[in-house]
Amino acid sequence: MARKLRIEFPDAVYHVINRGNYRRDLFTSAGEAGAFLSALEEAVETFGWRLHAYAIMRNHYHVALRTPQPNLGEGMHWLQTTFSTRFNRFRGERGHLFQGRYQALLVEDDAALARLVNYIHLNPVRAKIVAPEQVASFRWSSLGRFVRGPRLPTMEAEPWLRALGMTDAPGGWRDYVDYLQHLAADPAEQEQQGFATMSRGWSIGTHAWRRAVARDHSHLALQPGLGAEEARSLREARWEHRLNELLHASRHSLVDAKAGACSAPWKLEIAARLRRETGAAIAWLARTLHLGTASSARVYLCRHKERTTSN
Repeated sequence: MARKLRIEFPDAVYHVINRGNYRRDLFTSAGEAGAFLSALEEAVETFGWRLHAYAIMRNHYHVALRTPQPNLGEGMHWLQTTFSTRFNRFRGERGHLFQGRYQALLVEDDAALARLVNYIHLNPVRAKIVAPEQVASFRWSSLGRFVRGPRLPTMEAEPWLRALGMTDAPGGWRDYVDYLQHLAADPAEQEQQGFATMSRGWSIGTHAWRRAVARDHSHLALQPGLGAEEARSLREARWEHRLNELLHASRHSLVDAKAGACSAPWKLEIAARLRRETGAAIAWLARTLHLGTASSARVYLCRHKERTTSN
């Protein structure tokens, strides 16, 4: 099976996640968790990453990191291969440790990163491994190293602390731990911050930003092996870009499309060209150009083709 492609660019920020194969427990002892953390530290240093947060749970891990160079795929391949080799050698085992390659969700900005870091640091609390008042004592989370040290030179908190209105100083860390404890007891605020979607999809950010990223990287939608949600977003960005060009050339807009009849000839001409040039889906065309239902749009386009062919 083809590898999933990744959207990579300088200074991209990611939420990286992976689970044990068949959800098996990987980090059942201090030795195993420590071995993964050592491999992570080596990867961060080797590939020049900036580490914003991590949490190593029993059967999965979460990492928030920044890649100054577009090398996430290369670095993650090294990390997981290195850890798997060491793990299997230690256990005398063979086979795949992880359920797949890994998830890597792009993160929009420092505000989105701050919400992600909160989610990662509260993972042990939400899993009921530690109580909220002990959130900073969980050994396999970056929070304790930020609060008490020793901190790796590659660990970076200032961008997301600033987004929270806090500082990278002892008083700022006391404020942050208090903030996390209150957040742990506030499910409504967790929902507001998007905790339920932090490990799903392909990105963490606003809809407008996701569409802009998808547009800028729409060429990836033509490649095999891309995740279904990523591929769909990238395809739709390509369709949307071409639609805007055709609307401009025809001196129309989406406002005109909404106001016009479902079977307006100019709309059908644009829809037909989009289908022919980009393979845009009927359902997407019907929804975007206000052609009625997908079934109606299909009928309109068939009739439009018959008329243009006969002329």
